[in-house]
Amino acid sequence: MDKKVRVRFAPSPTGYLHIGGLKTALFDYLIAKKFGGDFILRIEDTDQKRHVTGAVEAVIKALEWAGLNYNEGAYLEKRGSTSLDQSDQKRLSLSESKTYPGIVEIGDYGPYIQSERLELYKKYAEQLVKDGQAYYCFCEPERLEKLRTEQAENKQAPMYDRYCLRNTTPEEVNKNLKNNCPYTIRLKIPEGQTKFKDLVYGEIEVDNATLDDQIILKSDGFPTYHLAVVVDDYLMKISHVIRGSEWLPSTPKHIILYQALGWKKDIPEFIHMPNMLNKDKKKLSKRRDSVSVEEFRQLGYPKEAILNYILLLGWNPKTEQEIFTLDEMVEQFDISKMNRSGGVFDIERLNWVSAQHIKKMSVDELYDRSLEFLQDKDFYKNAAEDKKSADYIKKILIVEQDRLAKFTEVGESNQFFFKDINYNKGLLRWKNSDDVATKENLEKSQNILNDISEADWTKENLEKNLLEAAGDKRGDLLWPLRAALTGEKKSPSPFECAWVLGKIESLNRLEKAISKI
Repeated sequence: MDKKVRVRFAPSPTGYLHIGGLKTALFDYLIAKKFGGDFILRIEDTDQKRHVTGAVEAVIKALEWAGLNYNEGAYLEKRGSTSLDQSDQKRLSLSESKTYPGIVEIGDYGPYIQSERLELYKKYAEQLVKDGQAYYCFCEPERLEKLRTEQAENKQAPMYDRYCLRNTTPEEVNKNLKNNCPYTIRLKIPEGQTKFKDLVYGEIEVDNATLDDQIILKSDGFPTYHLAVVVDDYLMKISHVIRGSEWLPSTPKHIILYQALGWKKDIPEFIHMPNMLNKDKKKLSKRRDSVSVEEFRQLGYPKEAILNYILLLGWNPKTEQEIFTLDEMVEQFDISKMNRSGGVFDIERLNWVSAQHIKKMSVDELYDRSLEFLQDKDFYKNAAEDKKSADYIKKILIVEQDRLAKFTEVGESNQFFFKDINYNKGLLRWKNSDDVATKENLEKSQNILNDISEADWTKENLEKNLLEAAGDKRGDLLWPLRAALTGEKKSPSPFECAWVLGKIESLNRLEKAISKI
């Protein structure tokens, strides 16, 4: 890279962080890490109508949960002194947000919250007017609505007709401004073509005649996305703009703004990513789909699995490898391998990726990360204290680990580990066995388990002794045993169940099963 890589993730605080937003943040993070650059969090809150209280904090917490640490930008105040390395803290300035209590801004290119930069946007918008690159528009909403209706009826693209540019004299403009007439500022699109290169979609050329004279400063003094993003990216020395492909049609306007402001040499590289799609091949929607990062966290997906899965929806490693740690993502990331087509978000595929990550965890790690979800379960809350011990839970995890796709699934299918069981005695019978045969096999299992000492109570010993006793008639011996231990038709093997339950509990359950017959 010719200049230092600086990328920004710039969400709007309209609710919980969208899974597509996390994907953008991930690619920002990977590019910054790959090239030793800076990763910045900027809050784009100029659309005040869509602002949701608490959304800024939710975005920061989501990035923190995902492990996508950034170098500059908005931080939670309680994290302000610990989120950055000490070397970063010494070289960067820190200030409290004027807009959001509890948020601090760390870095030398702030403010990092757009609503705190309004004077900057006004300054550059007025400079564009002065230079003849933009103009004041005093059209009332009723006129603009009528214009759009007529264009729609005539099957024309909705575009402003430059009424104020053509019909308002400089004297009238000054008079309107002195009288505090409401106005917007529009970018004056020049004639000709605009060309640019996107690092995913390649060379793109657009006829400027197809571009609208976009509003860049609204009547409330807030900029539109188009002006704010260009001004901020320039002043923050952003080298690469990574965003969703829905912004690709707006990029020519941004190029024109860079040129109009005299910043042609500072136009960043553009990387537009295809949107994630649902099974209907439509863009993932907050209204139709489960899309917030917080939802996936609450469902118990490991952050590694979420990052791994969304990586593969926008990037192809060109190898057989499918499971990646974050460090491996950084090591193997290559912009040239990013996809052009949108990937379908398949929950079953996510479950598979998640299961692979859980399988790789140590039992101690799995315990630490799944316990908060287990503690919310009623069957856990109501369990005896000895069934809440770390050692007991870790035994359950050893048995369940290869079957788990989410942390929330721990114990869910095997609640018999936590509570007393109740079942009909018919469950104890193997196929056509009668009560006499069933009772004999239960007593046989009881004797075998009774002869195994506490010290030798391992899965391996239990399996060895029981299988030797069963011989060719495994179902006759093992089905009644499993049913007696679990009260279920489906469960882990009787060896695993007996090992987890322990000798005393296993023998107690066998005694109760025998008494049923």
